[in-house]
Amino acid sequence: MHELTDPKQIAELLKQTKTIAVVGFHPDVTKPAHYVPEYLQRRGYRIIPVNPSLANRKESFWGVRAVHTLKEIQEYVDVVEIFRRSERVNEHLEDILTMHQRPRWVWLQLGIRNAIFAEKLLEQGIGVVQDRCMLSEHRHLL
Repeated sequence: MHELTDPKQIAELLKQTKTIAVVGFHPDVTKPAHYVPEYLQRRGYRIIPVNPSLANRKESFWGVRAVHTLKEIQEYVDVVEIFRRSERVNEHLEDILTMHQRPRWVWLQLGIRNAIFAEKLLEQGIGVVQDRCMLSEHRHLL
C-alpha cells in the first residue's frame, strides 16, 4: 500500500468504497465532522460514527448508532476517516490495527497530517490519504 495523492487513484478509492467509519464524528450539523459524513451518506455510503461520548445514547445517525471504538465494529469497513488533530491520530493506531477486519484505507481529513502515523499504517499494508477533504474530493472527482 501507499499514500494516495493522485486524483485518479483517489477517485477510484471513492468509487470502490461502500462503508466508512468516522472517528471523531460530531453531532453538531455545523461541524465538518458531521456535515462531511452526512454528505457521504446522502451519496450512498454507509457511515458508522465513532465517538465515545455518543456511544451510550439511544440516538442514531442515518440509522446507525455511534460506537465507542473501531474495535466494536463487526462488519467490514473500507475506509476509516479521521477527524482528530494531527497530534492525536496516533491514539487510534492500535484501534485500527485490532479491528475485526482491517480497513483497506485510512483517510485523514483536511488539515490533518502525521507522517509517523501514516508510515506505521503503510507498514501494516493499510493505504493512507492525508490532508484532504473527502467531501471536496468526492464533489471534484465524481
